[in-house]
Amino acid sequence: MTSTQSTNITWHAGSIGRADRERLLGQKGVTVWLTGLSGSGKSTIAVAVEAALIRRGRCAYVLDGDNIRHGLNQNLGFSPEDRTENIRRIGEVAKLFTDAGMIVITSFISPYRADRDAVRALMDEGYFVEVLVDASLETCESRDVKGLYQKARAGEIPEFTGISAPYEPPLDPELVLDTNRESIEESTEKLLRLLDKRG
Repeated sequence: MTSTQSTNITWHAGSIGRADRERLLGQKGVTVWLTGLSGSGKSTIAVAVEAALIRRGRCAYVLDGDNIRHGLNQNLGFSPEDRTENIRRIGEVAKLFTDAGMIVITSFISPYRADRDAVRALMDEGYFVEVLVDASLETCESRDVKGLYQKARAGEIPEFTGISAPYEPPLDPELVLDTNRESIEESTEKLLRLLDKRG
């Protein structure tokens, strides 16, 4: 799915660069990549961080896994190949947002380490922040308002991460948020402090 079909194409650089946009916005663009099991708190933290950044006068936007599958990636399922393509596409979108000077917060299970590493490789050094939203399977199941884990255990949802499909946690993320023990407010504050520290 990732092979290039188009030929005779050239990347066109504009006359305005990333530094110009960052000066205009008064911030550095960055992709904050939240990864973790379904129910770990990724979307809740992403929304809270976005709101906090907007209150501070920053340009931020959440790219959420479910939302992306309503449009851009609606033709993809949950096979390993489709999961890889899902993350590849969103990585390309996040790269564009980052180049535009936005703080983009992604909220995807993104279960495969190689896929997340491929997104990191798209970005210039320092413009990708990987955050493990860490919660035990038991905790995630207890938060499962959609009943997805129950359906997965009943065999109604095939290839469900954590039940019938693997999750590969990051080996060296920039930040770990332990949502087994931390409140949403504590996790949000930790992530905001990291972004402040990194400028």
